[in-house]
Amino acid sequence: MASTTNSRNVVFVDGIRTPFGRAGKKGIYAETRADDLVVNCIRELVRRNPQLPTDQIDEVAIAATTQIGDQGLTIGRSAAMLAGLSETVPGYAIDRMCAGAMTAVTNTAAGIGFGQYDIAIAGGVEHMGRHPMGEGVDPNPRFLADKLVDPSALVMGNTAENLHDRFPSITKERTDAYAIGSQQKYEAARAAGKIAQTLVPIATRHVDSGWGYATADEPPRPSTTLEDLAALKTPFRTAGRITAGNAAGLNDGATAAILAGEDTAKELGLPIGMRMVGFAFKGVDPAVMGIGPVPATEKLLDRTGLTIGDIGLFEINEAFAVQVLAFLEHFGIADDDPRVNMWGGAIACGHPLASSGVRLMTQLSHQFKERTDVRYGLTTMCIGMGMGGSVIWENPNYTGEKA
Repeated sequence: MASTTNSRNVVFVDGIRTPFGRAGKKGIYAETRADDLVVNCIRELVRRNPQLPTDQIDEVAIAATTQIGDQGLTIGRSAAMLAGLSETVPGYAIDRMCAGAMTAVTNTAAGIGFGQYDIAIAGGVEHMGRHPMGEGVDPNPRFLADKLVDPSALVMGNTAENLHDRFPSITKERTDAYAIGSQQKYEAARAAGKIAQTLVPIATRHVDSGWGYATADEPPRPSTTLEDLAALKTPFRTAGRITAGNAAGLNDGATAAILAGEDTAKELGLPIGMRMVGFAFKGVDPAVMGIGPVPATEKLLDRTGLTIGDIGLFEINEAFAVQVLAFLEHFGIADDDPRVNMWGGAIACGHPLASSGVRLMTQLSHQFKERTDVRYGLTTMCIGMGMGGSVIWENPNYTGEKA
């Protein structure tokens, strides 16, 4: 089945995620293991794609930012075994902070494109309730002693405040308005049954309430108003602009996706959700890490020969509203452009760090089915320690006419 060429089309077959929960003792996953969240995603992919020969999966790459406890033990391999895949299926763990799942996808896609893999599963997990961001981390003192980074670079909220400083036209009022829009778009998509298509329900157990069943995201607050957001505290700076309302929260959740060579997908009768056109990562000043999607996207557009005008749908991770608006402002895109985050974003549904890249991709693949007038879509995100990552996808359903 393996390709004999050194280059072939890579396709996103199918993606899934758990409902995202609020991190902490009261969250839906307070008593649920991180690895079990991934296992449920892998099992659901297999259930939904019975034509997938699981013993022919060439790799399982699962990302986690904090690789300890139930997010450790080479989670790609351990989750594959726990999900019941053949013992011949290898796996590994990966970390690129927020872009962990995105990198799991691009790494395995590169192997497929080179003809060394036929089928892979890629995803990510973050249980921020059990493993807060930075747990067990010991930054080298030279970062500060040698002035390699500004001290603010080690706190993501501070980097977002710095980005506001770089873009004085992006006011708190603009970010709050964007956040309300994210909540409203998410709620409209949820009410229309679009979000449910991307979720696998999870059995849960809580020390106070006993057994439960998670079927929906926990973080959204669709009734939030501008007045509500204006009253929130700015924890990272006195009279600052970053609040809990215009940023993603601390969340628990997992994602997984099937990738394959297009020839393999057709041979097996697997669906083709979208084709990968290209990907790029780029480093930036860690003190303004939120600007990362801009140079990463510019690098990718240059490599692919496309322009920003060729992109018909954008899935931009909403770590902070200011980071999204900085991207839009740079490329001359309106704050409320309907091509951007059609189903809302992380400000509404949550951002369990390493898992979020596949959430963006899964949503885009579903949107492609509805938007046959759109040929290309972009998934992009900022990354801690000063990076950005972008992937361009092609719609296999493209006709040039809206469905």
